[in-house]
Amino acid sequence: MSDIFREIDEEVRRDKASAILKKYGNVFIAIAVLAVAGVAGWQFWQQQERKKAEAVGARFEEAVRASRDNNASAAEATLTELAANAPAGYRLLSRFRLASEVGKRDAAAGATAFDALANDTTLDQYYRDLARLRAGMLRVDLVPFAELRKELEPLATPTGLWRHSAREFLGIAALKANLFEDAGRWFDAVVADPQSPQVLRQRVELYLTLVRGGPVTIKN
Repeated sequence: MSDIFREIDEEVRRDKASAILKKYGNVFIAIAVLAVAGVAGWQFWQQQERKKAEAVGARFEEAVRASRDNNASAAEATLTELAANAPAGYRLLSRFRLASEVGKRDAAAGATAFDALANDTTLDQYYRDLARLRAGMLRVDLVPFAELRKELEPLATPTGLWRHSAREFLGIAALKANLFEDAGRWFDAVVADPQSPQVLRQRVELYLTLVRGGPVTIKN
């Protein structure tokens, strides 16, 4: 008897399924078509985005090559375009590279371009601090040491991500200003930091030799 009831139950389910299919078959087909179209559309969009990224990457490489070939005007023109229109990642990269290119021909203008990045609150603090460091590096020969110290000292804290470079350039700026005590303090901070890169330590040892020698007096 149980087999008969099971067969009847299966027959009823088949009839219900057949009725539903007849009533909503076109809807099911439409949903299936939309699902396939959606997947195809997503794949097409991904492919187009990949092509765009490759095209932007190629344009950025053009700018880098132009810079290496000393074609500054072409490099700056391409980078200016990318800084305005490229996707977010390449846009940020282009802004940094453009500020660097400008700084090669005009240190003050390059520092101002890096200032704009440092003051851009839409950027992560990591990049803003990097821009502040780059601006300070360009101003080493442009502003008094006291002014540069205000700019770079906040980056030279024991936990600062850019502290190694900030300390080095603070030391260089102090050395240029004949402030040997200040220079020695910043160079010593590099040596005392166990995380300072070895190549930086080697440079700082040379700087410290100059510091220990003190100011040079030229006699007539």
